Amino acid sequence: MIVSVDSTSKVPPFEQVRSELARQINDGTLAVGTKLPTVRKLAADLGIAPNTIARAYRELEEAGLIETRGRAGSFVGASGDQSRQRAREAATEYAATVARLGIGRDEAVAIVTAALRS
Repeated sequence: MIVSVDSTSKVPPFEQVRSELARQINDGTLAVGTKLPTVRKLAADLGIAPNTIARAYRELEEAGLIETRGRAGSFVGASGDQSRQRAREAATEYAATVARLGIGRDEAVAIVTAALRS
């Protein structure tokens, strides 16, 4: 099975699916072009609602990690290879912004930490 869901976790199932697929895409476990299971198939395999998988897939698509090609299905997108680079660029831009604003390192990290929690 490509992912699993821990029903005892406080993390919502869609987020467990989304984050695990994102991790596998970013670390290369799921290569560019890999066809993902259909929403219904993965939902049935995991014993959760299809809308849960659909939400995870939508968020992955919005992030540029997967591409949905109509009836052909969903595939790992080529932009997934660039996600870490984009994150580094965003971090560099953020660091420059907080420096211009005179915000110290500890406070800047605290702001990022708070943003990641929300």
